[in-house]
Amino acid sequence: MMTDPRLGAAQNMWVATVRPDGRPHLAPIWFVVSDGKWYFVTDPKSVKARNLHQNPRVALALEDGSNPHIVVGQARAVEPSTEVIRLFKEKYDWDITNDGQYTSVYEVEVSKRVMG
Repeated sequence: MMTDPRLGAAQNMWVATVRPDGRPHLAPIWFVVSDGKWYFVTDPKSVKARNLHQNPRVALALEDGSNPHIVVGQARAVEPSTEVIRLFKEKYDWDITNDGQYTSVYEVEVSKRVMG
């Protein structure tokens, strides 16, 4: 698997989820990548979390539209590994285990990748 150096440097990605009525929902969010899987943390009451509870399919994209990196996959709620916790701390100076609002960690298993 090819590793894109932008994954460690990019501050945000866009996450697209599907509402129960079929409408899309698109939002920017912080993320990390470990072992080919993408991780993000959100409020369990957020639109993203509610959508993923009904439909785990997601599309993720880095912010750079001139040189795209897009992945499609399935998201699932997980307990974060020590590695994922460390990556969020290094990248954002954020201890995801000590946040009272953003408590749902999602892991995205990539099924398709498009890079420009």
